[in-house]
Amino acid sequence: MFRETLELYLRRILDFLIYTKNYFIRKNPIQTIVNSIVEGIKDFLTVKKKLKMAQYRLNYHRHQLHKMEQLIAENSQHNFLKGAHLDQKR
Repeated sequence: MFRETLELYLRRILDFLIYTKNYFIRKNPIQTIVNSIVEGIKDFLTVKKKLKMAQYRLNYHRHQLHKMEQLIAENSQHNFLKGAHLDQKR
């Protein structure tokens, strides 16, 4: 009886180890963690470049908005819109 119980437990442990090995082969969580760390390092190293690009885009859109406001103010019939105030129709 003791021997049968011991064999059953050993078989269960071996089955668990086989399932665990197959899971690691199929999913490869260590490789996933390594890839995640590498991507994080790449993002950290390129954050300055991304910030500069975002600032450039912001300044470009701000410049475009300023040009549009100027054109609207120049083509507006009302004298009070020719200054720095925004056109209230927009």
